Amino acid sequence: MRSITEISFRVRQEAANLYLLLAQPQFSGDGPAGLTLPGWQDAMDALRGSEYAVFVESTAKELLAHRFPLFGGTIDTGDVIRWRRDYAHGKESGSAYFRRIPYLDFQTVGDHKFIWELNRHQHLALLAQAYRFTGDTRFTDEIFAQVESWLEQNPFQRGINWASALEVAFRALSWIWVYHFLSERMEPEFKRRFLTALYQHGLHLSENLSVYFSPNTHLLGEAVALHAIGTLFPGFPGAQGWRRRAAEIVRRQLEFQVKPDGSHFEQSSYYHVYALDFFLFFYLMAGRPPEFEPALLRMADYLNWLLGSSRSIACVGDDDGGRLFHPYGPRNQFGRASLTTCGILFGKDGWIGPDSEIAEQAVWWLGANSLAKARPQQAIPSGGRLFADGGTLFLKCGELSVQMDAGPFGWAGAGHSHADTLSLLVWLGGEAVFIDPGTFTYIADPAQRNWFRGTVSHNTVCVDGMDQAQPAGPFRWATKPEVTLAAWGQSVEGGFADASCRYAGFVHRRRILLEAGRLLVLDEIEGPAGEHECRQTWQLGPGAARVQLSFSTPASPEASLHSPAYGQKEPGTAVVAKAFGTLPQAIAMSLQVSGESPISLAEAQAIFDQKSVTLSILKRQTQSTDRLEDTVLCREGNLRI
Repeated sequence: MRSITEISFRVRQEAANLYLLLAQPQFSGDGPAGLTLPGWQDAMDALRGSEYAVFVESTAKELLAHRFPLFGGTIDTGDVIRWRRDYAHGKESGSAYFRRIPYLDFQTVGDHKFIWELNRHQHLALLAQAYRFTGDTRFTDEIFAQVESWLEQNPFQRGINWASALEVAFRALSWIWVYHFLSERMEPEFKRRFLTALYQHGLHLSENLSVYFSPNTHLLGEAVALHAIGTLFPGFPGAQGWRRRAAEIVRRQLEFQVKPDGSHFEQSSYYHVYALDFFLFFYLMAGRPPEFEPALLRMADYLNWLLGSSRSIACVGDDDGGRLFHPYGPRNQFGRASLTTCGILFGKDGWIGPDSEIAEQAVWWLGANSLAKARPQQAIPSGGRLFADGGTLFLKCGELSVQMDAGPFGWAGAGHSHADTLSLLVWLGGEAVFIDPGTFTYIADPAQRNWFRGTVSHNTVCVDGMDQAQPAGPFRWATKPEVTLAAWGQSVEGGFADASCRYAGFVHRRRILLEAGRLLVLDEIEGPAGEHECRQTWQLGPGAARVQLSFSTPASPEASLHSPAYGQKEPGTAVVAKAFGTLPQAIAMSLQVSGESPISLAEAQAIFDQKSVTLSILKRQTQSTDRLEDTVLCREGNLRI
């Protein structure tokens, strides 16, 4: 039930949109003489001839041929770009008033993600960089031609490219970078149209902030863009009000969206990077307000652990394929440049990576002198760590690293969470052994959407083919499981965890034991009377070839799928162990780096009975650093793992 306040807000919003549609406001002034962004000339000089510059130039040449890298693939539009077309699925929508566009109806408009990603215009900023590196005017000609064609095909407030305020925000930020690089190259009449269109983007954002619709990264990104427009283009009517209002929203969202342990409230590792970049960019545009720094440091610390020994993120939860700045390269490595930017900003040398990672983001946001901070590689976190609010547990012993989801679904409807509670991800020497299946799609194929986010596809236990939560459309769960982390510990010999997931009358208890050269997992399932099928699934990564797996029940490989980026899927393999009968049931799995004989259920249970002590985890703040250290106390004897 909507409140009177929300109804009033929405009525005013719709009235304002209709006014903008009819009035078509124009801007007749001049843009700022120089944006308050770091100068590009020193950055260009420092990077000219670098690996980054070579990549920019080669990619820009592909863009001249209208071959656009999107989501790990390439979209070839031909000579004429049809900006409202989903080229991946051959569907296109019209230019009706944006409220009349059913953008979530795949049969009518296609996959909105493929349309919107191209219309974010982030490739225009890369073309502008290519021009500054080379002086080749073909790149600027292409930028201006694409902007003109976009304005012709997407009148203000009409069509799918106005249907999401967040997408308007992304495009506005891209245009800001284009103006930053090329304002003096713009002819007066083009500049007037360009600034009018950017002003209209600001008007649209100011009237369509997702205060009630999507008060998550949508609202955050929209406010960050509106603040940037108001800050960098103070001559726009209303700019001062935009800046103040947006700044207040971002400050509130920092408190609301960032949990005390630094994790993001949507419980998606990919969206964590998104949110961190949004907050970082605002932090710079707002003059580096000190009250933001504690939360940003916590978010960066969490990101460092997510990157782990592989320096790449396992995309737990939804992965929408995008990035705030420079959306190119392997999606699971986007976090490196974000962490590097944080390291330079906050003096954390261990977070800073090499020149190539600085070139992707920090050099443009902070200036060319950030390159002097480059290090050979980011430092890898060691030992174990629990992020209690997000429910993410990291354990490490020798070359084996484990990431466990032992926490709740995301906030409210948890639209970007997956039903993967108690799932494990494992790396050996930084190479993935057990992987997350990914996301693949949001709306193009409902069955595939539910499989990729469902329990059956993740490294946990699925009972009777049922998800741990009931889906309610592509972006909502109607129910959520109850999750408890009863105990965990880390010592020099290894690590231990004991967690449970309760849903639909079932209780799944998972205990894990990590020690030198081995990971042992014991799953125990209790629940209603009758016969039930329990499936323990392990999605295999390339590192699986280097380990031996043994099970207490029959297990066999099955064909599976993996999505390395949104819209992409490739064949994979999963090993599935099954137990069928009345409950309780139990399944044990042993992963060995060196060969051992298969493990029996009795042996696994005996090991856990012997070593499964009740742990009390105390956190204490060290006096010398701001890092939380784990002190493990045992109520029954000494912890020996």
